[in-house]
Amino acid sequence: MLEANLKQQLGTYLQNIVNPIEITVSTNSSAKSQELLELAREITELKSDKITLTVDENASGRAPQMAIAPKGEAARVRFAGIPMGHEFTSLVLALLQAGGHPSKAAQDTIEQIKSLDAELNFEVYISLSCHNCPDVVQAVNLMAVLNPKITATMIDGALFQDEVNNRNIMAVPSVYLNGELFGQGRMTLAEIVNKVDTGAAKKQAAALAEKAPYDMLVVGGGPAGAAAAIYAARKGIRTGVVAERFGGQVADTMAIENFISMKATDGPKLVAGLEQHVLDYDVDLMKTQKAVRLEKKEFIEVELENGAILKSKSVVLATGARWREMNVPGEQEYRGKGVAYCPHCDGPLFKGKKTAVIGGGNSGIEAAIDLAGIVEHVTVLEFSDTLRADDVLVKKAKSLPNVTIIKNAMTTEVMGDGQRVIGLKYTDRLTDESHLVDVAGIFVQIGLVPNSEFLKDTLQLTNRGEIVINAHGETSIPGVFAAGDVTTTPYKQIIISMGSGATAALGAFDYLIRN
Repeated sequence: MLEANLKQQLGTYLQNIVNPIEITVSTNSSAKSQELLELAREITELKSDKITLTVDENASGRAPQMAIAPKGEAARVRFAGIPMGHEFTSLVLALLQAGGHPSKAAQDTIEQIKSLDAELNFEVYISLSCHNCPDVVQAVNLMAVLNPKITATMIDGALFQDEVNNRNIMAVPSVYLNGELFGQGRMTLAEIVNKVDTGAAKKQAAALAEKAPYDMLVVGGGPAGAAAAIYAARKGIRTGVVAERFGGQVADTMAIENFISMKATDGPKLVAGLEQHVLDYDVDLMKTQKAVRLEKKEFIEVELENGAILKSKSVVLATGARWREMNVPGEQEYRGKGVAYCPHCDGPLFKGKKTAVIGGGNSGIEAAIDLAGIVEHVTVLEFSDTLRADDVLVKKAKSLPNVTIIKNAMTTEVMGDGQRVIGLKYTDRLTDESHLVDVAGIFVQIGLVPNSEFLKDTLQLTNRGEIVINAHGETSIPGVFAAGDVTTTPYKQIIISMGSGATAALGAFDYLIRN
């Protein structure tokens, strides 16, 4: 089951197990059950003095399923499916944590989890190709390990199609709590804990409001924000970072092959490195906090969604951008029910079905190529009369027999049956004729929108919502600087955002020493 190198790495990790654990595998007559049982046996053999294996044949519940628990305790962490691919790390962490190896989560978050006083049963539907899913699986698994009132189950949607269909799941990760939909998409541990801890926002607001003014406050935790924070902290000044989600768009990016000095990496790995680099310095990092207002008074004030107000002598805005939506009827109604924005994550849920990709740039054509290997057919709709994607990608897409490219196509409506997407309408811009395309999934890949709504009427923005900056990163308000994808910087690239963040921090520091 496991390749030699992977088995050797796993054996090294399992040496960190302190206390005995028990693995219980529930099987049926399926081939996947035998695969999971083989995986469990290989794990047990690697650390037989600390791991025991129990097999439940002809299980009445979900099968195949692996349950992991400290020996003598009822299992609270389960994997319904074979946790390989992106979920292999989730499996390794579950084994280590059940065996007493400490988590790297913040101590205040750990204490918050332990104090939760409610029965919480999490079910997380995933696809093994989803790079957003492991964060959610690992978060709820840790919660289950730390609190005996919490259980967590990872469910591979490809193996449990009946459940996926019955619950109308068309996007992953989809999280259910006590049988009800809790959330979809990437969520951090802190976000999940704060959502179930009803008093968390009030307590956090009170704690944040007591913080002393900063010399430089960075709003945003993507590459631009991280670079700004590092450059500021290296100057020895009081530096804070407030971010709704550390990593921003990069956390949702799978393959990164143009980051100089790295031949190839992925978004989650790069984000982890960025966060660790920021924390190597004396930086006050405040995650899961959204800025809603900026105003210059004696200090520059940044108000957060929970009501807290942070003060600083200078501010660097690095709030980034998000995927652009089509803004057509039906899009919001069927978001997560056939309308998707991540082909890597949600593509496997449309295996054997007809899909559409909106957008003919690199992202759109790459999505079409990826989906073509999974789905029955892909229709690419491009508004313009030309495709903006690189020629090599266009040639590849055109060579695929199950990819159709339609140009001069203006998407006008998402069609559904009340439960899920069944098609879309588009208008031919040359003939003004309306057409209906039967599809089960629509992947929107039409560019980015700057996260600057809270700055409207506060500082100078372009008509596209980008913050206007000069060569030093200065905005129209003295002491307020900006960097990255939220600004007028012409090229939206990770490495450019990092440079932009460094420029803004240096510009802000120069402002501080002159004022």
